[in-house]
Amino acid sequence: MKTKVLMAILAAVICGLIAVPWIASYFYVFIFTEILILGLFAASFNLIFGYTGMLSFGHAAFFGIGAYATALVLIHLEWPFLVCLLVSMGASALLALAIGFLSVRLNEVYFSMLTLAFGMMVFASAYQWRSVTNGSDGLAGFTLGSFGFGIDLTLGNPLVYYHVVLGIVTVASIVLYLICRSSFGMILKAIRQNPERVSFAGLNVRTYRLVAFVIAGTFAGLAGGLIAPFLRVASPELLHWSMSAEPILMAILGGTGYFLGPFIGAASFILLEAWITTYTQAWMLVLGIILAVMVIFFRKGLLGTLIDWWMEVKK
Repeated sequence: MKTKVLMAILAAVICGLIAVPWIASYFYVFIFTEILILGLFAASFNLIFGYTGMLSFGHAAFFGIGAYATALVLIHLEWPFLVCLLVSMGASALLALAIGFLSVRLNEVYFSMLTLAFGMMVFASAYQWRSVTNGSDGLAGFTLGSFGFGIDLTLGNPLVYYHVVLGIVTVASIVLYLICRSSFGMILKAIRQNPERVSFAGLNVRTYRLVAFVIAGTFAGLAGGLIAPFLRVASPELLHWSMSAEPILMAILGGTGYFLGPFIGAASFILLEAWITTYTQAWMLVLGIILAVMVIFFRKGLLGTLIDWWMEVKK
């Protein structure tokens, strides 16, 4: 019965998301496009944080590299959009492999500080390598061509692009969910709870951490590949350490112990920001206060607290 209710709710949410361009203004189409992209970004981060117990402060490096890879391919090669996304995923996976190989051998705060250092190195490279990245101005002026596979879509239309993002994020989320529900995902949870016991069982903890790190980086790169055409620019700000704070906050806000938690957190964060900015210029202060209160009183995140409340009502 519980599974049927959850499936019905999920189906209703998906139907609602599909209908957004037909029932909402352009403003909310842009807002929900951003929610979907950053939700995937936060979900990729949650694979290493919520499931594996590794707190990375440099996750934006893979997000930004994905954005730059898409922009560069569109500018210089004009390949189909799906090919650009594959390139962005490949570039982010290679970067995650290099950074992860050097980082996963460390634990706790040392791992966090090392990922922060690597993230800032990537940001500095993009900022200073002006001949390739155009420095602080970023890469702009690219246009979206064909979608790929002979599918004719007007990707420059925000309504069309929203549905493309929705479809890609849905497929990516299903793949991430299957990974989390697999035996590999169960081992990641065991590593988070007690890495020594997993090691005693004969499993190579460092290898599992590295694979999880690369998978998370790959999906972060996919999110970055989607954000560049959405913003119409790939800039160094997408690589900055402050950008790495957003998936952390979104995952914690929604609930790191639940797969859909980061998406709930992304929706809450972006909608609060959009609504508050319409009323006050001191939106960062107000948003910070609201988020602090929510994190303090919703210890399991919004989704976890809602589920606990529902279970209490059912009793």
